[in-house]
Amino acid sequence: MRNGFKYLTVGEEDSQWGLYLNVAGSSTIESGKEYPPVGHPSGYYFNWQEGRILYEFQIIYISEGAGIFENQHGRFSIKPGSIIFLFPGIWHRYKPLMKTGWTENYIGFNGKFANSLFNHKLFTPQTPVLHIGNKEEILDTYLKIFDLVQSEQPGFQQIASGMTMKLLGYIISIEKQKGFSGKRIAKIIEEARFMMRKHVNQEINLEQIARQHHVGYSYFRQMFKKYTGVSPGQYHLQLRILRAKELLATTNKSVKEISFDLGFKSIYYFSNMFKKKEGMNPSTFRKNRMN
Repeated sequence: MRNGFKYLTVGEEDSQWGLYLNVAGSSTIESGKEYPPVGHPSGYYFNWQEGRILYEFQIIYISEGAGIFENQHGRFSIKPGSIIFLFPGIWHRYKPLMKTGWTENYIGFNGKFANSLFNHKLFTPQTPVLHIGNKEEILDTYLKIFDLVQSEQPGFQQIASGMTMKLLGYIISIEKQKGFSGKRIAKIIEEARFMMRKHVNQEINLEQIARQHHVGYSYFRQMFKKYTGVSPGQYHLQLRILRAKELLATTNKSVKEISFDLGFKSIYYFSNMFKKKEGMNPSTFRKNRMN
C-alpha cells in the first residue's frame, strides 16, 4: 500500500474482539509538497492552523524524511525512524519539513484492548514521539498489516489486531534495549539468567553473582529489572514455578518430592509461593490439569 490508504468498516464481531483497525495507509510526501494530501474523510483531514482531534489511537512510523509534531504538551522533532503516537481526544498537528518531505506509515485503531495496551508507561501524550531508528521488523509489520487491509479476507481484522499488538511489542522491546546496547551489564545479566536456568533446582546467591562480576548488587538488581521487567529473585522464582508446573503435569511425583527436587526450603514455603504465583496450591493445579 505505497501511497495509499484505506478506511475500514467495523462490524460488531470486530469491535467485540477488543482491538480493531479503522484505517491503514502509507504515503511518500515529496519535498516542497503541501501537507496533508487531499482525499481523507473530514474526520481525519486537518490543516496546520487548526490541527485536529481524533477519537482513536494511531501509530505513525516515519521511515524517511523529517518534520515536526505538536500537541498540547509540546513541540517535538521528527526524523527518520521516529514513531508518533496519537491519542483519542488529544489535539495535535504534524507535518514534514518542506525541504525534505517524508514517508509515513500509519494505522488507526480502537477497542478495549487498545485502551489497556496504552496504559503502558511508555505510551503517553506527554511523550508522543519515540526515536527508534530504521527497523526492518517495524516496517515489515506495517507492510503485512497493509496487505491484510487491502485483501479484506474474512477474519482480517482479528489477524491485523494481533499484528498491531506485535508492533507495540517491538516498540517496547527496542526502547528497552537502548539502555543496554554494547554495555557490559547486558552480558552480565545474560550470564546471570543462564545460571538461573542451569540451577533452577536450587536456591542461588544472587548477591554473589553480582560480586563475581564486580558490580554492586543494588545496581545489578536495578538493571536486571529494567532488562527483564522483574527482579533477579522473582525471575529465578518464576523459573522454578514453571518447572514445578511441568513436573506436576507430567510426573507422578508428590508435591513434597517436587518441592525437594527444586530446592525449596520447605513444602509449606513452596506451596505458599506457588499459590501466590498461580492463584491455587500445587495439588489443586495438578487436579485441574487431570480433569
